[in-house]
Amino acid sequence: MTKFSERTLSAQQATATAKAAPASSAPAPAGHPRATLALTSAVTAVTLMTYTAPMVTLPDTAAALHTPLSAQAWLLNGTPLGLAALLLVAGSLADDYGRRRVFLAGTLALGVTTALGGLTTSTWLFTLARIAQGAASAAILASSLGLIVAAFPSPRGRLHATGVWGAFVSGGIAAGPLVAGAMPSWRVAYGVLGAAALLLAALGVRALRESKAPRGGRPDILGALTFGAALVALVAALTLGRDGWLRAPVGLLLAATVVLLTLFTLVEHRSRTPMIDLSLLRHPRFLASSAGGLFTGLTVIGFFSYLSPLLQQARHMSAINTAWLLLLWSGLSFTVALQAKRLAGRVSPRWQLALGFLLHAAGTLTMLGSIGADSWTRLLPGLVIGGVGSGLLNAALPLVAVESVPPARAAMGSGAQQTFRYIGSCAGVALTIALVTSSGGGLARGADVAMVVSAGLAVLGAAAVGLLRERG
Repeated sequence: MTKFSERTLSAQQATATAKAAPASSAPAPAGHPRATLALTSAVTAVTLMTYTAPMVTLPDTAAALHTPLSAQAWLLNGTPLGLAALLLVAGSLADDYGRRRVFLAGTLALGVTTALGGLTTSTWLFTLARIAQGAASAAILASSLGLIVAAFPSPRGRLHATGVWGAFVSGGIAAGPLVAGAMPSWRVAYGVLGAAALLLAALGVRALRESKAPRGGRPDILGALTFGAALVALVAALTLGRDGWLRAPVGLLLAATVVLLTLFTLVEHRSRTPMIDLSLLRHPRFLASSAGGLFTGLTVIGFFSYLSPLLQQARHMSAINTAWLLLLWSGLSFTVALQAKRLAGRVSPRWQLALGFLLHAAGTLTMLGSIGADSWTRLLPGLVIGGVGSGLLNAALPLVAVESVPPARAAMGSGAQQTFRYIGSCAGVALTIALVTSSGGGLARGADVAMVVSAGLAVLGAAAVGLLRERG
């Protein structure tokens, strides 16, 4: 454990324990660490399945909703926008008012909003449903790691549990496109995923034990509003920028983003219970966690979210065939994430992140020329290399997140990292679509440009997490 972690534990563990005491003495539903891990991992997998479903259903969804090419980024970016906007506030609410309560509410909301998404009849209604799914997903992802940290207090147990949870992130990414592609229509797929979330919500009522670390004070509503508005402005600017970055609406939206983020910073400095403790930005471990999330979204999620629609448009592959092809990448990611805990003690989580980014860069560069090639097998080496890299990232990110903050603020730490992850995802998807569709050489040429950019950003991510070291 680093000196920062030791100082944090010694200075705050007693206070956190005292604050949490009333919650632990209250009657709690039956629960067990293994049941907590199983339930949170299963719900997390379903959450990622709803997130990745549009990867293979985008062409059919866009056709059914009459969505023009310039607006298709919204169909993919709805959920990450809701996630990024509310992960921080969800983490703070989970720590203050109960992680089990927030987790179950999010799971129930995910089931309802996913089912409603399958009934929408326009681009904007579908986008609003996806944003609502993102908000529900934020409650799940932020609180689930908080529940796991409370259920597995020892470092060894936490290492195992976060590794399993990270593997199920990869598992959900792997299963989502496959399930969606196998359904008769994208509407049926959303109905099935919604029903699965509702079933897990019912199971979680008795399986989970409550935990929290209340700080007192009121929820940071103004912080949530300013931060959420800033993200909406940023995503809108990135999406509209595809049609011209020098247009007035794009410039105004970017300016609004800067103003709102400045206002958010001022609000957080004045709030008694801020969504995020800005003093953490002085700690390299927290910065490494945030950088890891940001560059994962920009590179891995941004590129692979659009790879399946790209294959359907450029190579005329069916949805189910692209799902099977992506399973090689996501399935390897799941397997590697499960086994990555064996690296503990030999390779630190920070260096696992750096290695994961470098492998993603190598994988995408290996795929150069594959979209215009005669055979889809040209993709296979890159998918294998990228899958290993993604597995290392998904295993290391949750552990880095919970270790970058005091134990009592585990859900906030998870929410902060994943906020950066989905901010990066929104930007990465919009950037990838812009690069692919704006190239004068067609989709194949645009795909190569997007791959080079993704690889370059991944190398920057590796450098960022590698250089951010704890000071002695």
